[in-house]
Amino acid sequence: MDTEAQPTERDRSLPPPGPEDTSDPRGPEERSRSALVPRVSSWLPGGRTSLTLLLCLLFLLALNTFVVRPFEIPSGSMEPVLRAGDRVLVNKLAYRFGDGPDRGDVIVFDGTGYFGEADYIKRVVGVGGDHVVCCEREGRIRVNGRSVDESGFLFPGDSPSSVPFDVVVPDGRLFVLGDHRAGSSDSRDRLGSPGGGMVPVDEVIGRADAIVWPLDRATWLHRPDAYARVPGRETDTAGADTARRAEDGHG
Repeated sequence: MDTEAQPTERDRSLPPPGPEDTSDPRGPEERSRSALVPRVSSWLPGGRTSLTLLLCLLFLLALNTFVVRPFEIPSGSMEPVLRAGDRVLVNKLAYRFGDGPDRGDVIVFDGTGYFGEADYIKRVVGVGGDHVVCCEREGRIRVNGRSVDESGFLFPGDSPSSVPFDVVVPDGRLFVLGDHRAGSSDSRDRLGSPGGGMVPVDEVIGRADAIVWPLDRATWLHRPDAYARVPGRETDTAGADTARRAEDGHG
């Protein structure tokens, strides 16, 4: 009897036997990224914890630089809406991709060379081309011939201004006032200085959109309706004079 082992028939449709395939199913880019984390963390004291904290810090720095930044109210010049010590979030993208500041917006701006070596927060009362007058017969500010009722945000007991003014805001500039007129140093106080107390739009850091601290005062800040009916500057020359004469009883 032939006892020599007979070769077994192998299914030719199967691949030839070989070592077990242990290749990583991930692509080379994914493998590189996953290997980068332990490599970088090994350089840092504290390892992955330090790396996580570093990434969070970089994220916050980028957020503060390009998107929003906190701002602490330094004085009572914006009372009653904002009190000294309040912290607000300033939206740095508010005017980046569209129109500039509008009447009624609360803005933070760099006052260097115009107000002082600091950042300031005020309310926009006039934009480029606006004719702003104080005060008309009823004791209100008038913008482009329209009387503005500021009672919704003006400090109780304050008049719109104890200093009379009659200005036309140059293009690219803003006329700004504090809500606590009796305790605010603003555009009125610098009408005779270089720039005439007008803030360049380019110096605006952003719009104050919310109070975030203290928590019991946390709220969104909305543009008041007081300026909604103010006409555009194209009606200023004729419309303002006509409206003023009508209000004064001379037309």
